[in-house]
Amino acid sequence: MPAPIHWQNSSFSGGTDDGSNCVELAAVGGTIRLRESDAPDSVVTASQQQLAAFIRALKAGEFEPGIAHDV
Repeated sequence: MPAPIHWQNSSFSGGTDDGSNCVELAAVGGTIRLRESDAPDSVVTASQQQLAAFIRALKAGEFEPGIAHDV
């Protein structure tokens, strides 16, 4: 039986006091897993490098609405 995953809520998530609007993260076997608390069965898995690149792209505005980007 695999060990249970310890999910942590992002300190930037919220909007409700019951924690139902949160991004949750877990480190599992050298990967990072992300999910929304209201959809816990949908999990994205990424390496630390992939997650860092994604965050850099978000900060750079590469996913702004109305702007087409090559994937």
